[in-house]
Amino acid sequence: MTQVKSGVGGWLAVLCGVLLVWQPLSFGLLASAELDSVMRRGLPAAAVLAARLIVTALGVAAGLALLSRRPAAVALARLSLVCSAAADLFVYTTPYFPNNRAPGETPLFVGASLAWYGLWLAYLARSRRVRLTY
Repeated sequence: MTQVKSGVGGWLAVLCGVLLVWQPLSFGLLASAELDSVMRRGLPAAAVLAARLIVTALGVAAGLALLSRRPAAVALARLSLVCSAAADLFVYTTPYFPNNRAPGETPLFVGASLAWYGLWLAYLARSRRVRLTY
């Protein structure tokens, strides 16, 4: 029988890295690349960028809560993942934020995004490590 360890490690540590490093880094690169476009597109693009900043901040809070082993960390991580998925879907399916996707690629991006966040949500719901740690 395989022993499952408690504590922040394994896939839980990967999720913390995604929330604390990957999301802020990708948001920073996106924001710096699209700042000129936001100036041209006006308030709708700026609002989408501001919403993505809030979602990124929520992810950082969730990552810190997971690392600190706070009691509500898993609920916050779930909320962060759902908000990130909603933000991605909004960006992929509306014309308010600039993109460079070729025609017909949007369904692929939507599917990949739903799979990514769905897998992390399933991990949080089913992982023995998560249950033992929180």
